[in-house]
Amino acid sequence: MVALAAVSSLGLTGIAHAQNEQVVLIGLAGPLTGPSARTGKDLQNGAQLALDDANRKHPVIDGKPVIYKLVSVDDQADPRAAVTVAQQLVDQHVVGVVGHWNTGCSLPASRVYHDAGIPQIAPVSTGHQYTQQGYNTAFRIIGHDDIGGAYTGAYAVKTLKAKRIAVIDDRTSFGSGLATQFIKGVESNGGSVVDHQYIDDKTTDFSGVLTEIKSKHPDLIFLGGVDVEAAPLARRMHQLQIQATLLGAGGFVSQTFLKLAGADGDGVTALDPGRPLLGMPGGRAFDAQYRARYHEPIELYAPFAYDAAATLIAATQQADSTDPAKLVTALHSISRPGVTGTIAFDSEGNLKDPAYTIYQVRDGKWAVVDLLGGTEQTAAK
Repeated sequence: MVALAAVSSLGLTGIAHAQNEQVVLIGLAGPLTGPSARTGKDLQNGAQLALDDANRKHPVIDGKPVIYKLVSVDDQADPRAAVTVAQQLVDQHVVGVVGHWNTGCSLPASRVYHDAGIPQIAPVSTGHQYTQQGYNTAFRIIGHDDIGGAYTGAYAVKTLKAKRIAVIDDRTSFGSGLATQFIKGVESNGGSVVDHQYIDDKTTDFSGVLTEIKSKHPDLIFLGGVDVEAAPLARRMHQLQIQATLLGAGGFVSQTFLKLAGADGDGVTALDPGRPLLGMPGGRAFDAQYRARYHEPIELYAPFAYDAAATLIAATQQADSTDPAKLVTALHSISRPGVTGTIAFDSEGNLKDPAYTIYQVRDGKWAVVDLLGGTEQTAAK
């Protein structure tokens, strides 16, 4: 096996010599420790599979053989840590970055990448504000919350027939933005929000907010938050005998939620950006590949990290260069088939024609209920 050159020997082009091959570094930034570490590892695994697939084809750039190498950093799902690790990736001269997981991290980190001229493809960050900053280096491989929130609000009113809706907001960039768009979706479809409560992303005891909400007699509670918040909320709702549907978007649908919520998770409904795994154009093959390599099921977002990494690699091939400025230009015009669907970006850097899936927990498993948006032909659910 060819020995790789040390990272410290890299030049400004993001290439290091390793005998007859040159090493092209691609960054991966996500929560590799802490409560969301399973998600971060899932992203890392997905991105690594993309690099493995590319390297098996013996890629060439500018007439020279190259090998792609993943450089992973842990942002701990913390915005301050995200800025620090983003600068670390810049200093190591990566040609592009897959990351970050949550919008709260992608927002401050995106400025670091923009100042360095390095493209960033967020595999999961769904807050629209991430691509509304005017940075030509910022892209996302998944739909944003303005669309997802509108879909979820309409679904709550029209399909779930909710009359009295309560909202819990975890005050993060992701949760707050999602709650705001959900409320707009509810109100534009004639629904009514009877209460709006606030927590933070470290909350584990929901007794106070749920006691207040219970007095408003809601038939649906929406949480702008993620799986590690949703699971204890579902359990506490059951303990307080609150007979309301728990609805979320973008942050619930994971194996982690199922493990944490247990039997109290049944009936929880969530909208998640993207098609269901087995409905993705390359989902079945990717699922088999992932299980064979890592000996465990996909947590959720690995296919999106794969497509983000594969798209950065495709940009280096299209530009026939590792110059980040040329990669940014290539990404704005790229259109390629991915595991999750066609990868192409609008003028803001958002994924064109995004799909969304409605899931519900049934007998301890996430079941696909409906598919919204996205005009591509999909496989059977």
